Amino acid sequence: MSTTGMRYVDEFRNPQLAAGLARAIAHAARPGRNYAFMEFCGGHTHAISRYGITDLLPANVHMIHGPGCPVCVLPIGRIDMAIGLAQARPDVILCSYGDCLRVPASAGLSLHKARARGADVRMVYSAADALSLAQREPRREVVFFAIGFETTTPPTAVVIEQARALGVDNFSVICNHVLTPPAIDALLGAAATGRDDAPHLDGILGPAHVSTVIGSAPYDFVAEHHHTPVVIAGFEPLDVMQAILMLIRQVNEGRVAVENEFTRAVSLTGNRKAQALVEGVFERREAFAWRGLGSLPHSALRIRPAFARWDAELKFALEDRPVPDHKACECAAILRGAKRPSDCALFATVCTPQTPLGACMVSAEGACAAHFSYGRFRDRERAATTGTQP
Repeated sequence: MSTTGMRYVDEFRNPQLAAGLARAIAHAARPGRNYAFMEFCGGHTHAISRYGITDLLPANVHMIHGPGCPVCVLPIGRIDMAIGLAQARPDVILCSYGDCLRVPASAGLSLHKARARGADVRMVYSAADALSLAQREPRREVVFFAIGFETTTPPTAVVIEQARALGVDNFSVICNHVLTPPAIDALLGAAATGRDDAPHLDGILGPAHVSTVIGSAPYDFVAEHHHTPVVIAGFEPLDVMQAILMLIRQVNEGRVAVENEFTRAVSLTGNRKAQALVEGVFERREAFAWRGLGSLPHSALRIRPAFARWDAELKFALEDRPVPDHKACECAAILRGAKRPSDCALFATVCTPQTPLGACMVSAEGACAAHFSYGRFRDRERAATTGTQP
């Protein structure tokens, strides 16, 4: 089956077509071997859990969660840095997206809890909202805590350029934008060394929204250097199932290629205009710490010196200090694909979306939050059927 020519979202959720794809996958998956595929993107993790896609796969086809959730991979030290600024400077209004406000930090704090203690922390829906706030509050320093992969980076670049053009000097950005290819490189590199905490991967389900910006070409190194297939997929259930079938066929045929299932939105070269905007405002950091993956070289962006006036880390002399995760939280191992949410002793007990102890339970794209909302019920049903522990 091909998704080419399908136009409406309902078509990508058609139960009959899904059943047909499930039969095709079952037929293609060869008995006697296992297939381990990582969905890098948190949006895919959510879709797989929400639509019960794992229930439609043969027992020897395994989907492994990856680190593609922006708030999940952000280390505690970055959140602490923002909280410290908001608490120390009453003239500062700190803005970020809703999920960021709930990420657990040190000493039981979060940006949301810092607001309850008097810090002026506000949720915004876009980077443009933060810049508009700075224009309305000329006597306050408005700091936008920017986060995300390549998808959300261009809007941040736009507002920094706009701030310079409009002369909005009371606006600045804490840049936490990270890059997808270096993270994939690190994951596959760790697996190649045979590390116990790095699962073997037979293929990568490539991100959707990220790939609309960067295109499919940046994944060529995965096939060429790591000899691992990649299939870029959309977020709908039929997209994901078709991509899994394409990965299985590559493995069976001994092929290693970058294929694009999401042709209705992703091209070879991506969005050149967005790339140029990002290139003009940002440059790569020497290294950046990721939760679960450690410090990865050239894996994140910082604001170029030409825009230093709008770089909050320079403006307020902020220090990024490493902080260990909660000792009992398995979020780091889950982001590496080494463990599942249900392997964590805190999952669905003291750690829930209402009271998250780890970042993976905060965002809907986090593996733990997705599994809490959908997968844990299937765990119970499976346990009742097999007589095993969920």
